Amino acid sequence: MTGAARLAPGRPPARAWEASDPYAAALRSGRGPLFLRRTDGWLLPLDVERWCARADAVDREVLDRCEGAVLDVGCGPGRLVAELAARGRTVLGIDVSEAAVDRTVRTGGHSLRRSVFEPLPGEGRWDTVLLMDGNVGIGGDPRALLARVAALLAPGGLLIAETAPVEVDERSHVQVVDVTDGHAPSGTPFPWARIGTRALLRRAGAAGWLGAGQWTSGERRFVALRSSGRPASSSAEPPNSTAVISSQRARKPSADNAATDG
Repeated sequence: MTGAARLAPGRPPARAWEASDPYAAALRSGRGPLFLRRTDGWLLPLDVERWCARADAVDREVLDRCEGAVLDVGCGPGRLVAELAARGRTVLGIDVSEAAVDRTVRTGGHSLRRSVFEPLPGEGRWDTVLLMDGNVGIGGDPRALLARVAALLAPGGLLIAETAPVEVDERSHVQVVDVTDGHAPSGTPFPWARIGTRALLRRAGAAGWLGAGQWTSGERRFVALRSSGRPASSSAEPPNSTAVISSQRARKPSADNAATDG
């Protein structure tokens, strides 16, 4: 799970997850307990142990649906990036947490310390974007996130998002909480969203996305959406970013490689 972009209207505060010591500590240790705490005190548990383990059967089912070059937004400790890399796929994880990026690299994946709202390599050329583990809530505004993902994908590209296990469509400000530390919140509150399958499909349809499937597996829910039209123009850095080229150096170039010149 990832954090947020630089401060801008409608976007979360700079590096909110990066500022969370409990989050970094949990990723380094591979265990919780860890929660997101809303301002009203409600706690959302974060499944740190599952994130830090190898990709499970449900994860692998999702990854089987990926097409071409894959961008994992909010890759966390990198289990999905590592699994795709082991399959020989072109894949990049992004996360604002240094601890997340470090762990992803240690597990054999390629990762870049970046927010989804910042310039990224390969904009408009990724074949699949993943928003797993609640990351459809990044920034607290699913409409803005959907628009950003559309700019990252190639025309007709695939978005796979994990939705909330209940039908909900809510916005809130949250902080990271380590319950072993007296529920003390850490860092500046940042915007977050929880959205269920029906609400996401409704918002995506209104934004021009095409439904490509929905399913439940292992009590987790997923939606696949396909972009329509061309991505919006962007002033982002070119796709042959040094950070990505260096991480892909050992990988054989392919025609669908969004992280190299084409």
